[in-house]
Amino acid sequence: MKRTTPIAIGTAAVVALTLTACGGGGESGGETATADGPVTLTLAGWSLSQTPEFQTLADAFHEENPDVTVEVTEYAAGNDYDTQMTADLAAGTAPDIYILKNLKNFYTYQSGQQLLDVSDVASELDPDTGGLDAYEAEGAHYAVPYRQDSWVLYYNKDLFDQAGVAQPDGSWTWDDYAQTAKDLTTAFEGAGSQATGTYQHSWQSTVQGFALAQSEDASLDSADYSFLAPYYERVLDLQAAGAQPSYGTVTTNSLSYQTQFGTQQAAMMPMGTWYAATLIAQQDSGEADEFAWGMAPAPQQDESTTGTDNVPVTFGDPTGMGINPAIDEEKVQAAKDFLAFAAGEGGAQALAEIGITPALFTDSVVETFFSLEGVPTDDLSRFAFGTHETKPENPVAASTAAVQNILNDLHTAVMSESTPIDAAITEAESRAASEAGIG
Repeated sequence: MKRTTPIAIGTAAVVALTLTACGGGGESGGETATADGPVTLTLAGWSLSQTPEFQTLADAFHEENPDVTVEVTEYAAGNDYDTQMTADLAAGTAPDIYILKNLKNFYTYQSGQQLLDVSDVASELDPDTGGLDAYEAEGAHYAVPYRQDSWVLYYNKDLFDQAGVAQPDGSWTWDDYAQTAKDLTTAFEGAGSQATGTYQHSWQSTVQGFALAQSEDASLDSADYSFLAPYYERVLDLQAAGAQPSYGTVTTNSLSYQTQFGTQQAAMMPMGTWYAATLIAQQDSGEADEFAWGMAPAPQQDESTTGTDNVPVTFGDPTGMGINPAIDEEKVQAAKDFLAFAAGEGGAQALAEIGITPALFTDSVVETFFSLEGVPTDDLSRFAFGTHETKPENPVAASTAAVQNILNDLHTAVMSESTPIDAAITEAESRAASEAGIG
C-alpha cells in the first residue's frame, strides 16, 4: 500500500485535536495541580495546511490518551511568528503551549519570564535528545526540543546522470560543490535546459549558518565577522557564473525552494532535513516531479571533516515546546505530559513516520524514517541523515537576537551586491559593538 504523508491538515485558523495526558510529566517547585476531569489546552502552530507535525503529534498522543483536548491555533509563519507570539504573550492571549521555532529568541522569552520551568520534564528525557541543553538557563530548563533538524545537501540523481557529472560521494568541500554546480550548469546550457547547478534560498542561514558552524573560533558575540568573507565570496561567484539564481531573482520573483528543487529547476540544494517530508509529500501529490533524489553531507570547509569515515560539521537549531506561565494551574500537568510525549520516544517515532527529524535520534527512529516510501535508501543518504555534528545557528546569549538582525542586514547588502563584502562586515562589526554591546 502506498504511504501518503499527511501534509494537508486543514486551513482553519483553529483546529480542535483530541489528546490526553499520560501522567508522566513530574513536578517542579512543589505539587502541580491537576484538573479533575477533561482538560482543554491550546497549542500554537503555523501553516497548518502544509506543516504536518502538530496534527501528527496530536493523533499519536490521542491514541494513548483520550481525555485532553488541544486546540491548535494558527500563527504566522517565518519571522512574523515570533512577532505575533510576543504580542500575544504581552496581551495575555497566547496559547498554553507554544513553539520555539529556533534559538534566536529563547533568551528573550526566558529572561522575560514568558516560559514556565519544565526542568522536571527535561530530567526524564533521554540525555542524548538533540538540543536539550540549549533550553537551559539559570540552572533550569524552560523548554524541551521535539525536533532537531540539520542541514544537508539534496541532489537530483537523474539530473546528475543526464549531465554526465559525478554524484556527491561525501568527500566534498565547498570548492568541490561550487565547481560541480558550474559543471552542471554548463551541461544544462549545452542541452538547452534552463536548470541551474544549484539553488540557494534567500535566508541568511544558507551562508552564515555554515560559516558559523564550520569556521574555527567563529562566534556571534565577538564582533569579528571576518569568517563570513570566504563563504560570501564563493556564493557571489556562483551567482556571477549563473550556477544559481541571483539573490535579486530569488527575492523579486519570490522563488520557492520547494518548487526550484521539486520541479527540477536545480540539481542541488542545501537545505534542512525537514525538507524531506515536504518533497516526499509533493512527489506523492504531483506537486513535485518524479525523480530520483538523495541526501549528501553538507560540503565542508576543508578535507579534515569530509568522507564517510569522518563526522561532517553542519548546523541547525532545535525546535522546542514551552509552556506559557499564564496557563491555568490545573492545566499545568496536562501540558507537561504533552511536552514529555512530544520530546520522547512516542513523539520521535510519530515524527519519523512522516519524514520529520525528531530531537530524539535513535537507531529505531532512523530505521522508521528510511522505511518510508519515497525516501532514498542509498548508503550516502543514510549517512548524511544520521551522521553529523550539528552546531546551533543561534547560540543562546543575550546578544543573539540583535546580532542576527544586524547580520541579516549584512546578508541582504552583500547578496544584492549593494555593498562590498569587506565594507558590509566592517559595518556589521561596528553596529554589533554599538547596538548589541559586544566586541
